[in-house]
Amino acid sequence: MSAHFEVVVIGAGISGVGAGVRLREAGIRDFLIIEAADDFGGTWRANTYPGCQCDVPSRLYSYSFAPNPDWTRVYAHQPEILAYVKGVADRHRLREHTRFGVRMTEAHWQPGAARWRIGTDAGEFTARFLIAGAGPWNEPLVPAVPGLAEFPGEVFHSARWNHDYDLRGMRVAVLGTGASAVQFVPAIAPQVDRLHLFQRTAQWVLPKPDHRIPAAERWVMRHVPGARAAVAALEYRAMEALGRGFRRPSLMRGVQAVARAHLRGAVRDRGLRRKLTPDYTLGCKRILFSNHYYPALTRPNVDVHACAVRAVDGTTVLGADGSTAEVDAIILGTGFHILDMPLSNLIHDGAGRSLADHWRGSPEAYLGTVTAGFPNAFLLLGPGLGTGHSSAFTILEAQLALVCGAIRSARAGGWASVDVRRDVQAAYNTELQAALAGTVYNTGGCRSYYLDANGRNSFSWPWSTSRLRTQVARFDARDFTVVHTTDRRELGA
Repeated sequence: MSAHFEVVVIGAGISGVGAGVRLREAGIRDFLIIEAADDFGGTWRANTYPGCQCDVPSRLYSYSFAPNPDWTRVYAHQPEILAYVKGVADRHRLREHTRFGVRMTEAHWQPGAARWRIGTDAGEFTARFLIAGAGPWNEPLVPAVPGLAEFPGEVFHSARWNHDYDLRGMRVAVLGTGASAVQFVPAIAPQVDRLHLFQRTAQWVLPKPDHRIPAAERWVMRHVPGARAAVAALEYRAMEALGRGFRRPSLMRGVQAVARAHLRGAVRDRGLRRKLTPDYTLGCKRILFSNHYYPALTRPNVDVHACAVRAVDGTTVLGADGSTAEVDAIILGTGFHILDMPLSNLIHDGAGRSLADHWRGSPEAYLGTVTAGFPNAFLLLGPGLGTGHSSAFTILEAQLALVCGAIRSARAGGWASVDVRRDVQAAYNTELQAALAGTVYNTGGCRSYYLDANGRNSFSWPWSTSRLRTQVARFDARDFTVVHTTDRRELGA
């Protein structure tokens, strides 16, 4: 017989931990978090590559219910963020609700029983509500490069860094120039004999206003009432000012001038500078921040190949422009399955159709959280909620307010299930896509992971963060189809 819970949460990263805390605060104690790994942390547990650091100020990259006055840097590094997430989970006693080493293999909605049947590699569970918190930065993307699988040297993705492999004195190829590569390339460049960076698309890189936070400042943050909140408010306003440029691309010219000056100041060689200069508007792709990336690329042992990789032939990496590189190791900085989330193939409606079947290449949800046809199911950090400037914690907490509002309403109202109306979802996404049409995400002249397999922007939020915090957080029963039950004892009411 399968174990039954009121709520099952998939994943124990920042989403799963946040969900567990908010469920407990809402008086919902009958829940289980299942996590494939052996501890909390999610992406901050998995990504341990050298130089791994947040691109959002630490004071904003935090749960509102767990402010941390002790951040040691303006932009925290991975070990400190991981320790923070684990600390929050432990203070809120989430280990007693969590089973580690358990991977979900399928989830099916059972209309007759009004519950989810969840298959795992450790047995089966059932639940009234399912919260998917695996996140979009969960599954590494390995490019389909001919010959890569036969490469005789070492190959690993940045999110699965092999710390047992000694890079010192090695010839290394790096594929990809996204947020991870911008951080680990400066860290490994001084160690390797030769580094070949294959850059399919140049990236805009802004200087990073990062520094260690002095002990005296941390004391003030800890002991002076309102100090931490005041500084966080200033950082929030600065990030929101940048956010206006995403919605009005003409405003990005000034920011782009800063990025261009940053490049010119760090790279004196005109030929290399041409390779590193993007041909699209800043913000069209994810904005990167680094004070060390450009200087690393000017090192005499670093070669920048301004092209994609065509193939791998033995120990030779072949560039699309005809260039070659003899290497001992290949590191993939190629990102994640952001919009083609593997989880979407595992969650099925009452007729057996998966989320991926419903989406057909274009992920869609109402308020980025619920999808019609999947009652009592919630997707955290879902489609249409990504911003280029704000914190994932802000998005997550707005969604959790919606999720807890729905569950509390179901308990109080004696509802067996709650499912967003298809017309409501369609109208919302029509408005969303219309608003995205004028943003830099869609008009900046690039191809980014914001665009799905059908060329539609299924990732981005086109409005302000303040609107996201209010609109997404509100549960309105009128937007949903509600099925009642006559036995309220089954609902935990």
